[in-house]
Amino acid sequence: MANSKHRFAVSLLAGCASIGFVAAPASAQDETTAESGNADGPIVVTARRREERIIDVPLAVTAISGEELAKTGTLEITEISQEVPNLTLEVSRGTNTTLTAFIRGVGQQDPVAGFEAGVGLYVDDVYLNRPQAAVLDVYDVDRIEVLRGPQGTLYGRNTIGGAIKYVTARLPDETRLKVRGTYGSYDQADLIVTASTPLSDTVRIGASGARLSRGGFGDNLNLAGVENYNKDVWAARGTLEFDNGPVFIRLSGDYVKDNSDPRQGHRLLVGRIGGAPVLDNVYDTRAGLNVVEQEVEAYGGALNIAVEVSDTITLKSITGYRKDNSTTPIDFDSLPQADLDVPAIYRNKQVSQEFQLLYEGERLNGVFGAYYLDADAFTAFDVALFTTGAVVGLPGLNAQTLGDVDTKTWSVFGDFTYDITDRLSVSVGGRYTNDKRTSRILRTTFIGGFSDLFPPSTAVPIAVTSDFTGSETFKKFTPRASVTFKPSENHTLYLSYSRGFKGGGFDPRGQSSAARDFDGDGDIDYDDRFDFLSFDPETVDSYELGWKASLLEGDLNVALAIFKGDYTDVQIPGSVGFDSNNDGVNDSFIGITSNAGDADVNGLEFEFSAIAGRDFAGMGSRFTVNGSLGVLDAEYNTFIDAFGNDVADQRVFQNTPDITAHMGFDLGLPVASGMLDLIGSLSLRSDSSQFELPGPLDQDGFFLADASIVYNHDSDRWSIGVHGKNLFDKRYIVAGYDFVTGTVLGREGNLTGFYGDPRRVFVTGEVRF
Repeated sequence: MANSKHRFAVSLLAGCASIGFVAAPASAQDETTAESGNADGPIVVTARRREERIIDVPLAVTAISGEELAKTGTLEITEISQEVPNLTLEVSRGTNTTLTAFIRGVGQQDPVAGFEAGVGLYVDDVYLNRPQAAVLDVYDVDRIEVLRGPQGTLYGRNTIGGAIKYVTARLPDETRLKVRGTYGSYDQADLIVTASTPLSDTVRIGASGARLSRGGFGDNLNLAGVENYNKDVWAARGTLEFDNGPVFIRLSGDYVKDNSDPRQGHRLLVGRIGGAPVLDNVYDTRAGLNVVEQEVEAYGGALNIAVEVSDTITLKSITGYRKDNSTTPIDFDSLPQADLDVPAIYRNKQVSQEFQLLYEGERLNGVFGAYYLDADAFTAFDVALFTTGAVVGLPGLNAQTLGDVDTKTWSVFGDFTYDITDRLSVSVGGRYTNDKRTSRILRTTFIGGFSDLFPPSTAVPIAVTSDFTGSETFKKFTPRASVTFKPSENHTLYLSYSRGFKGGGFDPRGQSSAARDFDGDGDIDYDDRFDFLSFDPETVDSYELGWKASLLEGDLNVALAIFKGDYTDVQIPGSVGFDSNNDGVNDSFIGITSNAGDADVNGLEFEFSAIAGRDFAGMGSRFTVNGSLGVLDAEYNTFIDAFGNDVADQRVFQNTPDITAHMGFDLGLPVASGMLDLIGSLSLRSDSSQFELPGPLDQDGFFLADASIVYNHDSDRWSIGVHGKNLFDKRYIVAGYDFVTGTVLGREGNLTGFYGDPRRVFVTGEVRF
């Protein structure tokens, strides 16, 4: 496998060399000044909490505009990972709206309570503490910013891997109405209506509503009328803005209801007991779990206030509230029988408050802030091992898990830049974080079927295997520093250092009765259970050397970042089978999260966009190309397994391909009274593993090809487009469950995969008034 991966990488790089440059989306590097001849003007981002040209920001940041997202037919936030180097965004296994996010090898796959995210997701500067309901549909968005590397001196919540900012559009000064519709493959039918109007010279109000629906890519062959991979979503957003110059106030709220059918996996093995064959269609399933509906409801609000106290000082307040509730039937075995069935409940809520003081002087610029988050995450699920229970004499065997995790965190942070000269500047920042995690873990073994969490129930509890409440506080100071040199207005060179930190906690799936006598006092007491269930913080020290430039009078824009990451005390959540009665059969499982060891995460990222041609043959046409390349070398130096052995040479980074690449073009041709854009893109992901232990769910490298034809009328009143996604209909695994490699659960051999979207073709139309 290693040799094939090497050959794959060499052939890719050779192909890239033949075209000269490979790097990011056009909008990511469209950072030239208006004077350079680029009619679109500079891309302005707020990556450092102030408005700057992206070329001037000494960070690895990609910004994709809402206009570009609409033009390419982007429907969900996960799609941007095809364009951004070293980024993985996928829908989590067994869900429709839970997000799995990794940047530069750092992330978090398991969505249960108790684990902090490695990548921070922000909606209008409000941090989303949990991944449920985080697969955001792209509508009414101004831009999406992706910051790679540790963040914490500029943003409310400390994140160790990076941050993704979803920035919604500001309300316009005049009355507007926009209607956008989509219709396409698998009966996709979307309708988005956005309206806004000023109520006075200083007050504006706006609202958006979305109905997003699609038939399934496959069917549930066991449950009549249930589709697989379908979509049934209602969403709305409302905004009220007050702007009188020195004072800006924005009150916003959003609501999402997802009634899509359960997303179930595709078995990759013939049933070992019942002999169920592997299905031909990877989007079909035979899952039989139906004791709970698939349903997600999420809503929240934000109040942003900015007051310009003087020409140099601005005070900001960001208040956020979010809540989500979801139920999901996760059928690990994807069979009618309950060989390994997990109905689950997630309930999350959070309140956050952030204060900022921003200073913009002649030579000194920066931000000083304080942040507070109070969040509660509740996870409850059954693990039904009915077929195993029948063998061991425990009919309807079921292990119920309740995990309730409360997080209270506060921090102070600051980051300031001083221009020593017009060309040379230094930035220094730091953050002090105080994370308190309190967890209640209750595990109960039942017989007789599903527990009282999923009524009606006749199950009887026979044993409590965990009843634990623990609390711990994690404190950390994390610094950042950089030196920036601008040899000219359109060149930026920088060298930076930053430390990222992610707090520890308690594994909510842990079983305290499995704890050992860690302190050697001859008794398995609270301290032993604490040590068994808890895990420590992890940190990463990141060093980055970067170059950004706008060349050829703005016609070519490039960004290069070379980075080195020293990743220590890496948190590894995992599950192992557990034989509670020593009969040789795993009749349950326990969660074991350890700080397995340390690793090196090194690599580079290169992005470019270029105007390759203007006004062909005097027709007023244009031709632009863009691309990205991410190369990542992530390797464990130490990996201590559950038995105390160093198995670093047998472990890999999950969800982290060595190479990610993207190439795209946009040919604009004047047609009639408008512009016709012919858009194409090709993205690549090299081999990747679903878990730290390589297994049959690992995905070989693959390409995805997309294309769009979009016509915009010169009046800017209407547009129409035809979009094709995954044109070659590639089948590729994005998530899965492996209970045959390492941990064995169930009797049928449980190995299931979840797949990326098949080929889709759809038409979009937009009318603006």
